[in-house]
Formats: sequence, structure tokens, C-alpha cells
Amino acid sequence: MSPLIILGIFLLYTILLFAVTWITARKADSQSFFIGNRKSPWFVVAYGMIGASLSGVTFMSVPGWVRDTQFSYMVVVLGYLVGYFVIALVLLPLYYRLKLTSIYSYLEQRFGFWSYKTGAGFFIISRTLGASLRMFLVINVLQVFVFDAWNVPFWATTLSFIILIILYTLKGGIRTIVWTDTLQTTFMLLAVILSIIYISREIGTPVKDLFAQINDSRITRMFITDWHHERHFLKQFFSGMFITITMTGLDQEMMQKNLSCRNLRDAQKNMFTFSGILVFVNLLFLVLGAFLLFYSKSRGIDVAMSDELFPTIALKYFGPIAGIVFLIGLISAAFPSADGALTSLTTVVSIDFLGLNRRKGLTESRSTKIRYTVHLSIALLFFISILIFSALNDEAVIDKLFTIAGYTYGPLLGLYTFGLFSKRTVNDKLTPVIAVLSPVICFFLSRYSEQLFNGYKFGFELLLLNGAMTFLGLLAFSKKGNKTPVSDQGQQ
Repeated sequence: MSPLIILGIFLLYTILLFAVTWITARKADSQSFFIGNRKSPWFVVAYGMIGASLSGVTFMSVPGWVRDTQFSYMVVVLGYLVGYFVIALVLLPLYYRLKLTSIYSYLEQRFGFWSYKTGAGFFIISRTLGASLRMFLVINVLQVFVFDAWNVPFWATTLSFIILIILYTLKGGIRTIVWTDTLQTTFMLLAVILSIIYISREIGTPVKDLFAQINDSRITRMFITDWHHERHFLKQFFSGMFITITMTGLDQEMMQKNLSCRNLRDAQKNMFTFSGILVFVNLLFLVLGAFLLFYSKSRGIDVAMSDELFPTIALKYFGPIAGIVFLIGLISAAFPSADGALTSLTTVVSIDFLGLNRRKGLTESRSTKIRYTVHLSIALLFFISILIFSALNDEAVIDKLFTIAGYTYGPLLGLYTFGLFSKRTVNDKLTPVIAVLSPVICFFLSRYSEQLFNGYKFGFELLLLNGAMTFLGLLAFSKKGNKTPVSDQGQQ
């Protein structure tokens, strides 16, 4: 496909995105940016969160991942479903009861200043790394198939992408993102469905017959029963559950959208609806991956990295129409993860570190200027991080993402679990030390697990170990509490 055509598609999509932005960002203020004035329709949030949860990582990596791990990822997805129910029934009531803008404010009320800053700080690290990885994946595809042909350097492509995100999130924030995510989810799902149909036509086998062939093959293998294997089904399931609880329920980006709903009941309806649809959509991505494998084998196509399977086939072997469908889907998958991350990080820095919501006498104009400065600074951080990941691109991106999550979200899991299920008081000043030591110890245990534990290899359950170690560390230096935990208190 011509690089000019690809660029044209990208620009047309961007224009459509800015049209939605212009409509939603009018008369926006700080409350619009942070929580959408708590007026977001729950069904719009639910639908848009599909795109935000999947992102370019799912769009690219999961189909390619089928080549190496069959359908074992589906067990992780089933764990996701349970995790979403925990969020809806345990965490959302807490956040709404305390009327939080930043969910990390809970940690200050429950533990104290240092615990609060530790939780917010780990989110900043986690989300910066995760969002940068997601953005890198998409930008790299555009670079390889478009801008390399014009000798445009990778840093210039990255900078252009970052500027576009800044422009449509700067004013409206979460109010804009709720609606742009809806648009982007629609295009992404259409791209997957149309890609499946197109592959079946290219192979010359009806979709239902390809489904039957997939079902009869080892590709659909979901349950790995070897306990030593890093993808044992129980490890996968419980890891998926806790990945969801941490990467959604303890993540400002995802919870910010839920907190923009009108009330708790709407937020819970959003979560239940969204979780059910997400299971089906992930299965759809795995089916797409199986179809791509069938196609690649029939054409003798081989790629070095699993992440390259879908874009290589779509842009080099399919016709121009299919290539356009893929690009629209990829672009649609890229923006939700980038815009949501930028907005949530701006919120955490503004609320949790700069205390914009606590400053008396701060005018709306001054607050907006500070928020703009934070927004631009975080965008710069994204830019630097993406360039670093470009130099380290050596394995499947989704695997990197979950590995990083295991180290950086683990302390958040431990902190919230202790806060919700214990009435003891922690040594607040020691919390940062415990939160840093836990992932460090986990890193060494993971690296030498086969030697230490008779061939056992850690997989995604590293997140659980990290959270447990943080919990035990807090417990070891805690004392009997003098007051009821915030989680048990009435509305404040």
C-alpha cells in the first residue's frame, strides 16, 4: 500500500477525531477535565472502555500471540471477568462513597501522607511505562510502513503523534475522551470483524468452516496443566483476575471514566456490561489470530516477531481495502490508550502532588494554566519513554506490558488489600521502602526461580507475589488501629 494513502487515512481519521473534540470540549472547565462533571452516560462509558482496555497492544499482539501460546490467553480473560465483578462490588462503592476525584486520595485517608504519595507515584510509573509501550507499538507500524519510505526519523513521527494527542485532550479531558473512545471502539471492532471475513475469502473457505478447522486443531488449546509451566491455567486465571483489579480498579485512567458516571449504580451497570462484552471481543481477537495463522501457513509467510504478523499480512499481502481496514482499526486502538493515560496522569499529578483541589483562592484561570503545564510535561515524558522502548524492542509487547505491571502494580495491590481488609495502622514513613523492596525482591525471585524452586517459572502470577510481599511488609510494621478503616466508614 502506498505510504501516501496510509498517511491520508491517518489524517482523515484525525480530522474526524477533532470534530468530536470540538463538540465535547466547548465550555469545558477543570471539573470537565477531571471527572466529566459526573454526567457521562453509563452505556457510552461502557462501550468506550472496550477500546481503552484493548488498545493497540491487543490489536497487534494478541492475534500474533496465538502462534506461540494458542488460546491460553482466554483463561486470563476469564480471570478478567471475575476481577471486573470485584471492582464493581468492592472498589466502586468505596470511591463513590468518598467522592474521590483521584482514587489515590483514599490512601491518605486510610494510611497517611507517605502511603498516599507512594501509591500515586507507582501509578505514574506504571501508566507511563504501559502507555508508552502501547503508543510505541502503533507508532512503529506507521514508521515502518509509511515514514521510513520518506526518510522521516522515528523521533519526528513520535513527536507528531504526541502533539495530536495533546491537542484533542488538552481542554476537554475525560469529557472528550468518553466520546472519542466510543468512536474509536466502533472502528476497531469493525476492523477485526472485516479482517476475519476478508481472510476467509482469501483462503477460499467460508468463515464457519474455518471455525470448525480451528476448533479441531491444537490452536484452540486453552488449559495448560503442567504446574511448572509459566502459563499453567490456574496461574493464568488468578493472574488475570488480579491484573484486572490492579490495572483497572486501582488505575486512575480506567476509574476516572467510571467516576464520570452520574452515580454508583450507573458506574456498576457500566462495569457489568463492559466486562461481558470484553470477554467476547477478546475471543474475537484470538479467532482473528487463528485465521491469520491459517493464512500465513497457506501462503508460506513467516515473521520474526509475533507482533509483526497482523500488520505484515494486512499491509503487504492483502488488497488495499483490507489494508485500509487494518489501519483504521490500528489507529482506533492506539488513541484510547494514549489519550486516557495522558489525562489520568495529568489528574494524578495535579490532584495528588500539586493539590489543585485543596488550594484556597485558586482561580479557574490559574488552575487551568497549571493543568496545561502538567499535561505538556507528561506528554514530553511519553516522548522520551517511547524513544527508549524503540531501542529495546526485542520481545512481544504484551508480554513486556504484563511483566512491567507485575512489578509496578504489585505495591498498589498490596496497599489497597491491606487498607480494605485490615483495621491495623501502618508505619506510614516505612511504606515507600516496603513498596520499593517488594518489586526488587520479586525481580530476583523471578530471575532465579528455576534454580530456587525446582524448575518452577513465574508467569503473570508475579503480580500476586509482589502484592503479597507488600501486604506482609505493611503487616510486619503495623499496629492495632485506633479507628475504623475508611472503607468501613459512612459517606464523608
